[in-house]
Amino acid sequence: MVKGNFYDRMIEWRERHISEKHLVLLLSFFVGAFSAVAAVLLKSFIHLIQWFVETHLIADTYTWWYLITPIIGITLAALFVKYVVRDDISHGITKILYAISQRKSIIKAHNMWSSVVGSGLTIGFGGSVGAEAPIVLTGAAIGSNLAKAFRLDQKTMMLMIGCGAAGAVGGIFKAPIAGLVFTLEVLMMDLTMTSVAPLLISSVTATAISYILTGTDPMFPLDSTEPFMVNRIPWYLILGAVCGLVSLYFTRGMNTLEQWMKHKVGNMWLKLMIGGATLSILIFLFPPLYGEGYDVIRQLINGDSLSAMENSPLANGQWLTADSQWLIIAYFSAIVLIKIVASVATNGAGGVGGIFAPSLFMGAIVGFITARIMNVSGLNVPEANFALVGMAGLMSGVMHAPLTGIFLIAELTGGYHLFMPLMIVSVISYLTIMLFEPHSLYAMRLAQKGELLTHNKDRNVLTLLKMDSVLETDFVTIFPEMTLGELVKVISESHRNIFPVIDHEGHLRGILLLDEVRNIMFQPRLYKRFTVSQLMTSPAAILRFDLPMDKVMEIFEDTGAWNLPVVDQDKHYLGFVSKSKIFNSYRHVLVHFSEE
Repeated sequence: MVKGNFYDRMIEWRERHISEKHLVLLLSFFVGAFSAVAAVLLKSFIHLIQWFVETHLIADTYTWWYLITPIIGITLAALFVKYVVRDDISHGITKILYAISQRKSIIKAHNMWSSVVGSGLTIGFGGSVGAEAPIVLTGAAIGSNLAKAFRLDQKTMMLMIGCGAAGAVGGIFKAPIAGLVFTLEVLMMDLTMTSVAPLLISSVTATAISYILTGTDPMFPLDSTEPFMVNRIPWYLILGAVCGLVSLYFTRGMNTLEQWMKHKVGNMWLKLMIGGATLSILIFLFPPLYGEGYDVIRQLINGDSLSAMENSPLANGQWLTADSQWLIIAYFSAIVLIKIVASVATNGAGGVGGIFAPSLFMGAIVGFITARIMNVSGLNVPEANFALVGMAGLMSGVMHAPLTGIFLIAELTGGYHLFMPLMIVSVISYLTIMLFEPHSLYAMRLAQKGELLTHNKDRNVLTLLKMDSVLETDFVTIFPEMTLGELVKVISESHRNIFPVIDHEGHLRGILLLDEVRNIMFQPRLYKRFTVSQLMTSPAAILRFDLPMDKVMEIFEDTGAWNLPVVDQDKHYLGFVSKSKIFNSYRHVLVHFSEE
């Protein structure tokens, strides 16, 4: 009770002395700081496990331990999730989008730490996924729960989620601009003067703390790259189209494999066996698939492709030389094709990780392969440059976020002098995948259910509206066997001109309109001649309670109706929805979420 009183007094003191505007700016600083610390802790945890594995188990050459360590990591992560967390913590970005769209920006408190532990175990032991999506979920959870602790409204909680995501990206990548742009593009926050300042504060704060704790060097420092040349623009256009097509393969392939693992393999231990065995065999044959793959990226963007292959049993022998061009191309092409299998095997078996790192990894390889094929064909293009901009191209396509791809790769590598090819490849990749797939992999699952917020404000507002907020239940129900006389008595006591007709089990049978009986309701001689079943009509359409509001509005437009009945999945009558009620609620929500 004392604690509760102290907490209430603290909130009251804040409300008297600190305006909400200043509180938001203050909280954005702390959200950025906490997100950066979480990012550094996760990276340190991963590196500690990797140091143990690589120092004590895996030698410089290929070893049978590649068949064992990934299974260890996935098993530990799966047991941690099942018996400690007891909640699904996979697909971090999708969970954030769902929280914004459907859960009033509420993210469970355990997400502030559970994703750090789960992804650390998964990746540290060799899981072929990334740590970035889990840390973004961690940052978003920090923002959501800090806003909730200060009893802020849903709009502000949504902004704090964005601050956490921006801080997480800025902290783990040391990329403050990318943190801001990622939040605007991927999480689809509105860019207003009210939102941009807190997002910048979180992102810059997180990056600064990451600099202090881990140094200012970029994640992928460049030894040497060639300057941009105008005559190479056609080749960058080709690379952009290739990245867009590979992004389509990545998106649809990942989604298909995930659905198969989810629906066809139900038992947890069977998933662990299938996923663990698949991942271990793939890593044993193709060691670049081990972990996040960032070492391979560093080697490719610095022109050292042979070092990325030297630990593979497939690369042993006389054929691995600098002259084995097509064999090298075939080896890396195989990695591009099976990387999504390795990633799905990791997460599907119970591991925790995201697709940031896989998209960067595949992008670098796609850029390298494209450049190598061009060079073998007689052209002269810089393979390191292509590997670098290929990362931006694939990330832009997979995430449907070209600005994020451009700024993130520039900040990750320090390759600001390559802005022009980064922009060319990112935009072409994005345009290419948009021809085939309207949603990113993150948004695809929610879009299929009509639960996704987008940059279309009208659609956003309809998504935020729920059926129970517009359902009207003050209609008087009548039964099919009632006589006209009994109906007239009901009409005299009702203020509505529509009457739902139900049976004695509560199922909707039809509706009766006052206009349909107005000409006979004042003729007592007809009171026993007609029954409701003779007078009722079928509604223009019947709405299911679980229909998203944008679909409801489509039905209203198609039918021209102003009132439609609502039933549950068993066709029990629940009430009516009117177009005017939706319009009123729409205006209320639009004003609330549009305030500067």
